[in-house]
Amino acid sequence: MPGLGRLQKPVLVLNASYEPINICAARRALVLVLKGVASAEEESAHAIHSARHSVRLPSVIRLLEYRRIPHQTRALSRKNILMRDRYTCQYCLRTLPSSELTLDHVIPRSRSGESAWENLVACCHPCNNRKGNRTPEESGMKLTRQPRPFSLHTSRHLMRLLGKSDEQWRKYLFY
Repeated sequence: MPGLGRLQKPVLVLNASYEPINICAARRALVLVLKGVASAEEESAHAIHSARHSVRLPSVIRLLEYRRIPHQTRALSRKNILMRDRYTCQYCLRTLPSSELTLDHVIPRSRSGESAWENLVACCHPCNNRKGNRTPEESGMKLTRQPRPFSLHTSRHLMRLLGKSDEQWRKYLFY
């Protein structure tokens, strides 16, 4: 069924205050609108149809009640490190598919380097092999930027990147 892919399209979720807080699939956004939890601020050109009704899919929804968002932290995972680093080797700046990247411990584990946001970076195989069991300084390599935890700022940046493909998101993302 060709319309099913449309239900997976990303939808920007705004708090009642119009602050961007999340991205969800169009299917979830439609459920929130139909339940009366959110309203569609912007609609896409696509619709879904039943026997008697046609409903346009939202591209931006706003929650009707304000939700207090706790300080956002993300789980430490390979996927989240790669997302934070934008799938880019932090030594040579090559952007690669996930399968061609590794995680590098800036301070090697053999030297008490922790598996933490501040010590893990996306790294291509050649750079990881070159660095080996050494610090970047010892291997004559330089990090493009110091690794930091995934923050609300990082989440907003990712929303902006995703929003570049959807003009309707722009006015909500503070370009």
